[in-house]
Amino acid sequence: MTRTIAVMSALIRPLIEPRLPDWVEARYFANKAEALELAPEAEIGWFDMYDQANMLPVIHAATRLKWLNSIFAGVDGLPLDLLRDRGVMFTNGAGINAITIAEYVVMGMLSMAKGYREVVRAQDRHEWLERPPGRAELAGSRALLLGYGAIGQRIDRLLAAFEVDVVKVRRGPGEGTLTPDAWRARLGEFDWVILAVPATPATEHMIGAAELAAMKSSAIIVNIARGSVIDQDALVEALQHKTIGGAFLDVTTPEPLPAGHPLWSLPDAHVTMHLSGQSQDKMFQRGADRFLANLAAWRRGDPVAPQVDLARGY
Repeated sequence: MTRTIAVMSALIRPLIEPRLPDWVEARYFANKAEALELAPEAEIGWFDMYDQANMLPVIHAATRLKWLNSIFAGVDGLPLDLLRDRGVMFTNGAGINAITIAEYVVMGMLSMAKGYREVVRAQDRHEWLERPPGRAELAGSRALLLGYGAIGQRIDRLLAAFEVDVVKVRRGPGEGTLTPDAWRARLGEFDWVILAVPATPATEHMIGAAELAAMKSSAIIVNIARGSVIDQDALVEALQHKTIGGAFLDVTTPEPLPAGHPLWSLPDAHVTMHLSGQSQDKMFQRGADRFLANLAAWRRGDPVAPQVDLARGY
């Protein structure tokens, strides 16, 4: 029997190896050097490494690759043109972290609405507050949600339970939605602007000085997409001049954010160090389960999902 060679990180081995079918020959790497050595034989590659930049030479070396899999949802920075030219199918981690990221968004909104950071600081000072530092309620507020993939859909469902009026930005018309050419004219209506879009050339700096100026002075922007979707210099200026009410930023440009960057010390900026997707203990198990299900489907010739559109970049 001809076996298909799959090259994967040793980190996933305990979750994968006992369940692999006999037509797969698995080879595991522990570091970049081992991955580069194994890559030329790979027909299936799961080349994830903590530093995504280390994946680039490995993908280039994988000249026999038919299917690339990743647990990462964001694919910006990966050689999508090369994969398309080689006819490689690419499945990513879209949706695997949707639960924890959506919960992080709600946590951030509640934290900022209630001024919870100041409550924690008061406890650190052993100070009994007489008045709450935040009095806003989520119920009855309005949120603009840009990006309606797996994460955006779950954010929508969670916020419905808090009685937040969520308006989605989608390509197609529908109830409670705005089309991509319509949302900017309506920015002044919203208390929250939530960014859950993929990082593509079309979304780079989609929130800039003009968009920030169009928001309510009390509006809070929540970014769990990529730092590049906001013009960060314009955001700093808006926060310094209190043009908007605040920003909850799980992502920044660059990452890690330099120690001297003004976002660290601005009182209305909450920086959460790109931790939202990692705030769980099920990511690798979900990734393994999805990969194995896709492996069986691929063998049968059935569709696998989610596939990255290599032309669109997500």
